[in-house]
Amino acid sequence: MRASHSVATWHRSTRCSSGACVEVAALGRSVLVRDAKENDGPKLAFASGAWMSFVATLKDGQLHS
Repeated sequence: MRASHSVATWHRSTRCSSGACVEVAALGRSVLVRDAKENDGPKLAFASGAWMSFVATLKDGQLHS
């Protein structure tokens, strides 16, 4: 059975001061991502392992704009 997005506990980075941030929630084996300004808006779902790899890449500074 798939868990409902409505029971997700959302978290925002402590570095977010403008409100123009994303929020994440762990839900089962997935990580959900949403726009902090649009609580009822669309959500992206990623496999937990893929999300952890993405965050590790960010922390390593491997992504450049």
